[in-house]
Amino acid sequence: MMNINFQDTNQLLDNVATLAKTHLAPKVLEIDRGYYPLAEMSALGKAGAFSAHLNANGGDFGTAILSTAKIAEVCGTTGFLSWCHQVCGLYIDQSDNEYLKDKFLSKHQWADSFGGTALSNPMKTWANIETMILKAKKDGNGYVVSGTLPWISHIAPHQYCGAVALIEETGEQVFFLLQFDDERQGAWQLHACPTFAGMEGSSTWRIELNNYPVREQDIIANPCQAFIKKIRGAFVLMQLGIGAGIIAGAIDDIKQGVAVSNAYLEDQAGTLQHELDKLVKTTLTLAKTPFETHKDFFLDVLDARAQGAMLCLQATQAAMLHQGAKGYLMTSAPQRRLREAQFVAIVTPAIKHLRYLSHQLMSEPKVI
Repeated sequence: MMNINFQDTNQLLDNVATLAKTHLAPKVLEIDRGYYPLAEMSALGKAGAFSAHLNANGGDFGTAILSTAKIAEVCGTTGFLSWCHQVCGLYIDQSDNEYLKDKFLSKHQWADSFGGTALSNPMKTWANIETMILKAKKDGNGYVVSGTLPWISHIAPHQYCGAVALIEETGEQVFFLLQFDDERQGAWQLHACPTFAGMEGSSTWRIELNNYPVREQDIIANPCQAFIKKIRGAFVLMQLGIGAGIIAGAIDDIKQGVAVSNAYLEDQAGTLQHELDKLVKTTLTLAKTPFETHKDFFLDVLDARAQGAMLCLQATQAAMLHQGAKGYLMTSAPQRRLREAQFVAIVTPAIKHLRYLSHQLMSEPKVI
């Protein structure tokens, strides 16, 4: 495979940025309308875009986040897919399951195979917003899993994703790699979702499982509560790459506005860039200790993620105002980024979810 120097962060990020501009920019309208950019992601993967955070490459979460930002600056949908792919690699990399690592991790990190994440419902369950949808029953050394999950992205036949099910006999939860393979085809179905306002190229489906067999070698963690507590900060923090990239793209859109009256708008490129720089600095500091489990650390992660979503909405709206009618065209970057920013604000964890979870954590009694 390619000889990537993960210590040369600047070169890696420059390569990712160049590939994003040459491979994604010409396709961005098609991606927004439904083209699933696996070929383009494969090229990005060969440049190391999805693997800096893995143990074998130094565990550099900051570079992984900045890599996603370079991609999202050009195309928010592909930036979202980058995050999906990176966190799926995170699950496998942090698992004790050597079989999964041997079978999937090398192909996954270089984007020779593709996988996403189905943790929206579990994340909401752990925040007491929803209840666990997937249910598992013991079956020999493994389980059979049934249930229907909506809105799962970066999946397709012959791909995979991380998923969690409630074990009915014990009340514990099992984290496993859900594989859409031919061998188990009768136990899984993918159903089309209603048309989104944007992000249509994210290959988002409703998953239906009927006695889907989970073998012992498919299990990422069982029980998974301690595993989730370890990786949840990284899971949320890595999403900041999506927002940071969209904000950077919006700032570029603002700079292209030429109307003299733009000077009278409240949000200008310079002030937004200053806020983005502060957000990135905070993010990279938090990324140095991605597996910290202390409550205060997770609160800082949730706060940064919420700030990123709000700044994303602010910057993309500002870009629309700066470009005016030109920005309101269906082919324009500002209106696309505005819809991408709205997705950042509602994707799990949504702004309301972040604030609710922060409130819960701050309400917990202090341990003396």
